[in-house]
Amino acid sequence: MWQKTLVAPSLVIGVRGDPEALNVCSSVPRVSNTSIMALHRLFQLSSLLGSAVRVTLRRNIGLSAVLFNKAKDLDPVQKLFLDKIREYNSKSKAVAGGVVDAGPAYQKNLSDEMTKLQRLYGGGDLTKFPEFSFPEPKLEEVTTK
Repeated sequence: MWQKTLVAPSLVIGVRGDPEALNVCSSVPRVSNTSIMALHRLFQLSSLLGSAVRVTLRRNIGLSAVLFNKAKDLDPVQKLFLDKIREYNSKSKAVAGGVVDAGPAYQKNLSDEMTKLQRLYGGGDLTKFPEFSFPEPKLEEVTTK
């Protein structure tokens, strides 16, 4: 008995026996081993690339959730929360470093506390860090007898 093996891109066919079956199968074009190896490498690369994309998407699920929420209508509570954050941001830029929504009662309380601290600690500017000066101590040389 004789045997002939035909190789197709993803198929290996073994034919035994009948010479006519061999003639029919021999009309299938023969594919070289380098082509098969190239296809195998291509499939490996595509699966590696697909797995890298899946890992990246899984790690960045928080970012993708934000992007998907921009496309949809937000939940009313989320929308209210974001509106309040944006409002606070605009108010804090307008105040330029001060306290947002500080009324006259807050300003009076702040000035009372500042005068109390100045009276307790001897005045000066309480908004600056104090400057310290440490003079070098005078050392005497001691001799032993």
